[in-house]
Amino acid sequence: MQYIRLNHVEAEPMAFGEFKEKFPKSGGANIERDPADDGYVITYRKGEPNEYVSWCPKAEFEAVSRPVDGMTFGQAIEAMKQGRKVARRGWNGKGMWLCIQSGSVVNGDVMRNEPAKNYYAGKQCNICAHIDMKASDDSYVVGWLASQTDMLADDWVIVE
Repeated sequence: MQYIRLNHVEAEPMAFGEFKEKFPKSGGANIERDPADDGYVITYRKGEPNEYVSWCPKAEFEAVSRPVDGMTFGQAIEAMKQGRKVARRGWNGKGMWLCIQSGSVVNGDVMRNEPAKNYYAGKQCNICAHIDMKASDDSYVVGWLASQTDMLADDWVIVE
């Protein structure tokens, strides 16, 4: 079976020999490889109880990894699915960001939109997950839609 992995990790350049010395019990430290091989030490789930560290050869790591200050739209969506806020680099000074609002089921009688309230009266309404935006004027836009430019941009960043 094949997989595409997308995860948020901490990584720093480190030769295999240095990794083997610093993390002798980590996965991959026991394989035979040239200690001078360039690569990255990767920390998964940093600061969490299930944190772990591994090493990856430089070419392999760089082929599948991007800094979080230059993500594609697809990577930005994956970051939002992990609970993070994202923005285009050009938006940051304006305080704009996006997040995913998870879906929910509500009683139709509490709907604020009158036609929807009338339609769902006495029924449950499934509100689907969607992307929302915190706009530059401090308003909150429910149901943000990406432009072609947004979808093809490589300047998406995680907003802390």
